[in-house]
Amino acid sequence: MGKRKVYSERDISETLVMPSEGQLFGRVEGLLGSNWAVVLCSDGKVRQCRLRGKLRRKIWIKLNDIVLVEPWSFQPDRGEILHRYTIGQIDYLIKNGFITKELAGEVEEQTGG
Repeated sequence: MGKRKVYSERDISETLVMPSEGQLFGRVEGLLGSNWAVVLCSDGKVRQCRLRGKLRRKIWIKLNDIVLVEPWSFQPDRGEILHRYTIGQIDYLIKNGFITKELAGEVEEQTGG
C-alpha cells in the first residue's frame, strides 16, 4: 500500500466544489440501496437522494458523509447527490463557516477534531 498524500489548505481550497444556485450541503443519514440515500440537508429538510449516474462506480457513499445535494425542482422532497467531501475538505468547510458543526457532528467525532 502506498502512502496517503497530504494536501495543504491551499490545495484544498483550489479544488473544493462549492454549492451553486439551488444546491445545498447535506449529511447522509441512511442508505436505502440502489444508489439511494436519506440525506439531512442544510435547510433542515430530510430528502431521499440518489447518487448521480456519472459517479455511481467512482465514489462510495457511507453513513455520516457530507455531500453536495441538488433538490429536484418537480419533487422537492427528493434530490441528487452531486459530490462527496473528504475529511480534509470537511475540516476546511467547518473552519471557514460554510457548514455548521451540528451538520457535520458525527464526522467531527470520527476525525478527533
